[in-house]
Amino acid sequence: MTIADVLSRPAAASETGAREGSGEDALLAFARAVRASGYRFTTVTPATHARVNARPENAVARSLRDVLGWSRPFREGLIPAELTALMERAGVLDRADGPDGPLLKARVRLSSLDDELFLHAAYPPLAADSVFFGPDTMRFAEAVLAHLEERARKGRPAPRRVVDIGCGSGATGILVAKRLPEAEVVLVDINPAALRAARINARLAGVPNVHPVHSDMLQGVEGAFDLIVSNPPFMVDAGGRAYRNGGGPLGAGLSLKVVEAAAERLAPGGSLVLFTGSAIVDGHDGFKAEAEAICAGAGLDVAYREFDPDEYGEELDDPGYAAAERIALVILTATRPADAR
Repeated sequence: MTIADVLSRPAAASETGAREGSGEDALLAFARAVRASGYRFTTVTPATHARVNARPENAVARSLRDVLGWSRPFREGLIPAELTALMERAGVLDRADGPDGPLLKARVRLSSLDDELFLHAAYPPLAADSVFFGPDTMRFAEAVLAHLEERARKGRPAPRRVVDIGCGSGATGILVAKRLPEAEVVLVDINPAALRAARINARLAGVPNVHPVHSDMLQGVEGAFDLIVSNPPFMVDAGGRAYRNGGGPLGAGLSLKVVEAAAERLAPGGSLVLFTGSAIVDGHDGFKAEAEAICAGAGLDVAYREFDPDEYGEELDDPGYAAAERIALVILTATRPADAR
């Protein structure tokens, strides 16, 4: 069983709203207990994770960080009995026989960002509906929070209605909600496991103005938004994992759909902040050209920059990237003029 199995359990018919299902309550109690212990962990890329865990001395966990950050198997008694009991109650604990006796393993991870903890999938996140959290999550959050600060410096009104498309763990939307307690922050995703993780994470952070909604892009929500943010999947992924597979040419399909959705639903003065990746072919950024054309057709002002010119170099071995010379991380900001009708 994976986090997706745990987080996708149907809610009991008698339970409604943010407290759907005993699984969510148990996971929340577990996450709160971990937070109370002082636990912190910075999640790395899967490639770094694999290298660090492959070191012989890291075969078995020696600390709570090893258990819930590095996803290493551990022996009974390593961590407080209370945490083991809460994991069992939440259904996120595996037991197996090891060469030197029984071993346990957590099916979830907890990562630190902005003095909060966020629940997400254990390593390796191989399931098609894994709830991902990693360095790009942190970069995306940084880009969005920097945009909010820039709006404030320019004297623009604070967003009153915000949506995070493809919210995953909900981390960025939750951090926005912390800074804009008067705003309505909607988290949308097509992955039920992601929405449940986002609900738990919002409760853990204590932000009541967050509303997770099952939606393909913005089809499941109505009205215009003052701020649309998104960090959609942008990789070529033969496994079709929801958190990685961008679809379309060189993985740009979902990112272009986000731009199209924003072009239709941004309120006057509203902005899209899109953090994504673009495969560069012979020096040409095809995503940039298509995205800017969509924005121009909708009368949106555009700013575009490469956040990092060369990331995920190991992915270039995939046949789907045969024509690409590099994968850049990019930030597109599109704004509808305040006087637009």
